[in-house]
Amino acid sequence: MIVRKLRLQRSWSQEQLSQFSGLSVRTIQRIERGQKASLESLKSLAAVFEIQVNELQKELEMKDNTQLTLEEQSALEYVKEIKGFYTHLIIYFVIMSLIFIIHAMSSPDDYAGVMISAGAWGVGVFIHGLGVFEVFSLFGPDWEKRQIEKRLDRKL
Repeated sequence: MIVRKLRLQRSWSQEQLSQFSGLSVRTIQRIERGQKASLESLKSLAAVFEIQVNELQKELEMKDNTQLTLEEQSALEYVKEIKGFYTHLIIYFVIMSLIFIIHAMSSPDDYAGVMISAGAWGVGVFIHGLGVFEVFSLFGPDWEKRQIEKRLDRKL
């Protein structure tokens, strides 16, 4: 995370940092995602950012030892849910497009089955979106809290 922060402070892309440091873009991506970096990689990055290697190592170690606040955890979970929804939506469109193409090539006169499948799955995607974007909250935070308290045999 510190590498990404330092890179963004300088308004560099990952490709630019790759050129400056001599590391591959893939290595930079891995380090920015929190994977362990070799000493040689850290030396290259420290030289580019004009900091000591031990400063970069300290920051990376601190990152491993720090706990996220509840607010940060909540934000991360929300972003993961949105990502899951968009992935679901993309998969829906890709698969249904392929099904329509295959069906059009094999029996172009009868689309009833394909339309029923597209509609049913589309309803599922729609409901997924409603839940993710909190249009309604059938199983929202209050429900989760009640279930947790129930499992821990506590009273609210």
